[in-house]
Amino acid sequence: MADQYAQSREDNRPTEIPAIRWDEPPEGPVLVLLDQTRLPAEEVELVCTDAPALVAAIRSLAVRGAPLLGIAGAYGVALAAARGFDVDEAAVALAQARPTAVNLAVGVSRAREAYRAELARGGDRDRAAIAALVAARALHREDAEASARMAVHGLALLDELLPGGGHRVLTHCNTGSLVSGGEGTAFAVALAAHRAGRLRRLWVDETRPLLQGARLTAYEAARSGMAYTLLTDNAAGSLFAAGEVDAVLIGADRIAADGSVANKVGSYPLAVLARYHHVPFIVVAPVTTVDMDTPDGASIEVEQRAGHEVTEIAAPQVPVAGVEAGGGIPVAPLGTQAYNPAFDVTPPELVTAIVTEAGVVSPVTAEALAELCDRSRQVTI
Repeated sequence: MADQYAQSREDNRPTEIPAIRWDEPPEGPVLVLLDQTRLPAEEVELVCTDAPALVAAIRSLAVRGAPLLGIAGAYGVALAAARGFDVDEAAVALAQARPTAVNLAVGVSRAREAYRAELARGGDRDRAAIAALVAARALHREDAEASARMAVHGLALLDELLPGGGHRVLTHCNTGSLVSGGEGTAFAVALAAHRAGRLRRLWVDETRPLLQGARLTAYEAARSGMAYTLLTDNAAGSLFAAGEVDAVLIGADRIAADGSVANKVGSYPLAVLARYHHVPFIVVAPVTTVDMDTPDGASIEVEQRAGHEVTEIAAPQVPVAGVEAGGGIPVAPLGTQAYNPAFDVTPPELVTAIVTEAGVVSPVTAEALAELCDRSRQVTI
């Protein structure tokens, strides 16, 4: 079950509430999430006491972003184990909660394997639960470390491609600390440029249909003191045409073995625009996002979301006559069908570089990506 409690702020100091944390109150262990559906209006924590509650939070996008989903999946397995639920059943449900982001299944598998390994060694279920939690915490820590290394590699690449600083960077969706154990993926690179005095402007796509750029990236940019400007997704073309974009930085939910990149819908059109206007299109993601078992972009399952995310504007905190509480304000005629894929896929030939914690792949080829993944595994081992 899940419970919510609001922690609204009355000032503009940076929040100390992490996107995800494990807590152990007297009544038993819980997983505490910063409910991202309530941002930026208020900071509300969602408390999950079992895997079904976490699955619901993942599907509602209360917790989201590929790296953070991996961390959440691992903690979800640990939560099921610690509370005595069926670990395999919880793992299956968690791994299937969102199909496109490969990190979720990776995190679930890692914690479940730690649980099973302890049982195989003769440990009891309590010790196995501890092993799952240790694995989840290790993944959380590793993601924070990976985020820092991606920022270093990404900034070095920006400086190489765009000598002289004054970078004007366009980003899509949300890739900051809200999706990571650290400071994020693509946003972490922009933040590093800001701190080094080399970011002139962060262009933030509002990112339809759930406005994760407007609600979340602008929220993080404002709290970091970055110079940023919000634009509608369909204004990006005019921005490129005006020569106002030096580079595009995005994250990824799954990278296929051939270098095809699945990311929040709207990323592919940016890649096409970037190629036409000779602007670098850079993907920043941890190695765990690379799925060598998915051969190409056509093999990536693209999540289809509910049509009401397009036909309505969500306004859960604003009572409106005739609108069910927690629903939305209709912006299309009743019965309108909507095409609402959560992601699109960018082919590798449109990607200038893929930045990971293990280094940079450019040009993006299947061979170079496989070599990087092999090198990363050897370092981990």
